[in-house]
Amino acid sequence: MSSDAVKQKLVDQYTEIAQLAGGLAHEIKNPLSTIRLNMELLAEDFRGSEAPRDRRAMRTIDLVQRECQRLLDLLNGFLDFAKVRTLKLEPSDLNVQATRVLDFFRPKAQEGRIEVIDYLSSDLATILLDRESFHGALLNLVLNAQQAMPEGGQLVIRTYNTARGVALDLIDTGCGMDAETQAHAFDAFYSTKGGGSGLGLPTTRKIIEAHGGQITLQSEVGRGTQFTIALPVPPRLPGDGVRTIYLPAASRG
Repeated sequence: MSSDAVKQKLVDQYTEIAQLAGGLAHEIKNPLSTIRLNMELLAEDFRGSEAPRDRRAMRTIDLVQRECQRLLDLLNGFLDFAKVRTLKLEPSDLNVQATRVLDFFRPKAQEGRIEVIDYLSSDLATILLDRESFHGALLNLVLNAQQAMPEGGQLVIRTYNTARGVALDLIDTGCGMDAETQAHAFDAFYSTKGGGSGLGLPTTRKIIEAHGGQITLQSEVGRGTQFTIALPVPPRLPGDGVRTIYLPAASRG
């Protein structure tokens, strides 16, 4: 069997597994949504009552509602991580994409007392991006940085050319990560956040790698974290500008 045939067989197998997993997740979501809806209806019967028994029932209802929502968020994250994506690759300016994310984030930054500083190179090479998926990946990193700086801080974003393409650094002055957290940061379902799905960074890496790029991190507890995204400059634009992403083995950590 040729290497192309082997590759296609692996792609077909992954697609089938992804479809089965997605179908299972949807089947789980349906009864969860029903449970949550009925909990909301039940809460209306107990809300406002001062009777001790009713107040205990209300606390139990609140707990069930929170857990249902946590499971729904986890399933949504899993579906986003596992799905097969089609990229529409277009010639793009990395600075424009970075500015778009920062403009979206600035109101949150002001609320969180975060100073945003950008150093964007004026002569970046043009690269190929699926702008929407890349926007989501970069925004996820920015929101992670925000969560690492609950008391405020500084967020620096810089872009520059490299020997193989372009790169973007995202640096925060947040709480940082210890060595163990760094080692598992891109592992699916690994999270140090209460209620976190542990799928944000693996999904981000999946998107970056699908663009032919790499994402790395450096961090120090108490000083902050730096994520670096390196993207290649291709010799030419693919004929149709469309590429299908299949989950790289590295995305599983």
